[in-house]
Amino acid sequence: MLKNFRYNIVATLMAVACLHFEDSTPSAQAADESTADALGIAMEGYPYPHPVRFHPVRDMGVDLRMGYMDVAPTGEPNDRTVVLMHGANFFGAYWAGTIEALTAAGFRVIVPDQIGFGKSSKPDMAYSFHWLATNTKALLDTLGVERAVVVGHSMGGMLASRFALMFPATTERLVLVNPLGLEDYRQTAPWVSAETVYQGMLAQTEEKIRAYHETYYVTWKAAYETYVQVHYRWTLSGEYPRMARARAQIVQMILLQPVVHEFRRIEAPTLLIIGQEDRTSPGRGRVPEAVRQTVGQFPALGRAAAEMIPNATLFELPGVGHNPHLAVPDRFHEALLLFLD
Repeated sequence: MLKNFRYNIVATLMAVACLHFEDSTPSAQAADESTADALGIAMEGYPYPHPVRFHPVRDMGVDLRMGYMDVAPTGEPNDRTVVLMHGANFFGAYWAGTIEALTAAGFRVIVPDQIGFGKSSKPDMAYSFHWLATNTKALLDTLGVERAVVVGHSMGGMLASRFALMFPATTERLVLVNPLGLEDYRQTAPWVSAETVYQGMLAQTEEKIRAYHETYYVTWKAAYETYVQVHYRWTLSGEYPRMARARAQIVQMILLQPVVHEFRRIEAPTLLIIGQEDRTSPGRGRVPEAVRQTVGQFPALGRAAAEMIPNATLFELPGVGHNPHLAVPDRFHEALLLFLD
């Protein structure tokens, strides 16, 4: 049965009425942080909230390493594990607050940096959600985890969905947080070559990166600037072209490997947490304005997905954009822990 939880507190809705999506002004801190040095594409020296270990991955004769955090519960252990899957423009460290909330509630939390992201290897090769899911399953097998709650945000939602479809016996529950893939991007955006995406990556500037990150939120906060600076500092690295090639392949994966048509086959109880101001849709910048207004409509997309997934619960967050766990962590963690209870 579909359960639809809504926040309708009058004060909250009044505050939301005064806000506009993509209407934000970066703080003065942005100018100060923009003088930072280059950051290696393996994020050497970038602090993560917990120790990072590495799991070996071998593909087509290439030896790779998959970084991950494995965090023990700080509260009374409940013998359950949660796997957190990051989005395409982020990495495992941005789950810091969620790790704290879950471990305090007794969960073991495993946070991979998928191949191509964060502290993991960034090979220039074809990427697939099937491959990333298989890598994650191999990591869990190595760590002795037989069943886990799988949480995916943004692109991580597409990966989490694929994981649940491939490994239903391993997936205790599924949580999709403003996931990409609620629509088929082959149908909503013109095809674009990996070369074109690659050239766009090389042309990134600090201003362009910040402008895109601002679209993720209703209200910009200084804390979000760190993710802008990570992306910008990568562009200053001598190895950035290699990373740009990898990211071009990852964009192709997102655009050409839909999961929405298989939602009806998901077996695990599923929670959809949907920020209602989100309009993220890969490729929307390449379509006419009239079409642009019809894609990335997360309120409608979330409801449609909840109808398709057999055992789904929908939790809507008014006044929230693409990153609920960063924008409204208290409300996000309350919904997540309630579902896992």
